[in-house]
Amino acid sequence: MFPLNAWYAAAWDAEVGRTLLPRTICERPVVLYRTTSGQAVALADACWHRLVPLSMGALHGDDVICRYHGLAFGPSGRCTRMPAQETLNPSAAVTSFPVVERHRFVWIWPGDPAAADPDLVPDLHWNDSPEWAGDGETIELDCDYRLVLDNLMDLTHEQFLHAESLASDELSVVEPDVEHDDDTVTLTRWMRGIDAPPFLGMQLHRKRPEYQGKVDRWQIIHFSAPSTITIDVGVAPTGTGAPEGDRSAGINGYVLNTITPGAAGTCHYFWAFARNYHLQDQGLTALLRQSVGQVFSQDTEMLNAQQRAIEANPGHDFYNLNIDVGGMWVRRIIDAHVAREQGRERTAPARLGAVAAETRRSA
Repeated sequence: MFPLNAWYAAAWDAEVGRTLLPRTICERPVVLYRTTSGQAVALADACWHRLVPLSMGALHGDDVICRYHGLAFGPSGRCTRMPAQETLNPSAAVTSFPVVERHRFVWIWPGDPAAADPDLVPDLHWNDSPEWAGDGETIELDCDYRLVLDNLMDLTHEQFLHAESLASDELSVVEPDVEHDDDTVTLTRWMRGIDAPPFLGMQLHRKRPEYQGKVDRWQIIHFSAPSTITIDVGVAPTGTGAPEGDRSAGINGYVLNTITPGAAGTCHYFWAFARNYHLQDQGLTALLRQSVGQVFSQDTEMLNAQQRAIEANPGHDFYNLNIDVGGMWVRRIIDAHVAREQGRERTAPARLGAVAAETRRSA
C-alpha cells in the first residue's frame, strides 16, 4: 500500500559510513554504506548465494563481503569474487538501489531504477539552508506509515494530546483552507488575536521578551507524495502584519517530516525542526529539538496504540469528520499512485472505514 517509484529517506547522511547499516525500506531489507570515496550505496541485504544478510558481513574496499561463504559484491551489486572458483557466475548479483543525498538525508528509490529522477526528491531545503537552523531525530513506529500522515495533516489533535505545549481552543474552531492536486495537499489555518500556546510563546519571548499581548498564529501544512509533510508554523504579535505576509515581528519555524514504510506494520519517521531566528544559538537548537521530541513521543504512544486497536477490531468502520479532510486527500493521492503503478483504476475511498480496512490489510 505504498508507491515504489518514489524517493524515500533511508537514513540521516551522518548515519551512513564505513560500517554496514541494515534498514528495511518498503518491506525490502537494504544495507547502506559508503565507498572509500564517500559515495553512499544501498544494496539488497541478501546474498545472491544463500540469502544471508550482507549486513552481517564486512567491507573490504568498496565491496561487501558475505560473512557466510565470502562472496564479494561491489557498489553496482555485481559479484566481484567467489572463493574456491575462478569463474564468476554471470547471474551473481544483488539489487543496487538508486541513491541521492539531499537535505541531510540519504534517499533511495525502491522501484524502477529507470524512473529515478533526482529532481523528484522531496523539498526539505530548510534542513541544510544557511538561513535556517535546527535539528531532528528518527522515530521507529509500530504502525502503518499512513497513520502518521493522518496525524500530521490534522493538527486539531494538539488541543487534546498536546494540551500542555501546543493547545489553542481555536484549533477546533477555525476552518482551514484546503488546496490539492495530483501530488500535493495544502491546508492553511490562521488563528488571529489569540493567546500564544506555551511552545510558541516561549520562542516569541526569546525574540521579544517585552511583548505580552495577543498573537496571530499560523499553520500551513503541505503534503508531497508519497510521504513528506512540511508544516510552516509560527506566531507574531497581533496587528504586525503576519497574515498579510510580514512575519518579521514574530517567530517562524518549519516542522519537517518524511515517513518511510519499513517492515510490515512499521515505519521510520524522520523529523526535524528548523527556525529562521537566533541562528547561532545552539542551546536553543537543543531545547527545541528536545521539546518537539517530547511532543512526538506523545504521538508515538497514540499511533502505536491506534494500530493495535485497528488490528483488534477488524470489523469496525470509521467515518469522516471535517477535521479529516487533509488526511483523506492524502490517502486518495497515495491510492492513485499505487493504482497507476499496478496498472489499474484508482478507487478512492468514500469513507474513512475503507481507509481503516486498507490499513488492516497491509499491517
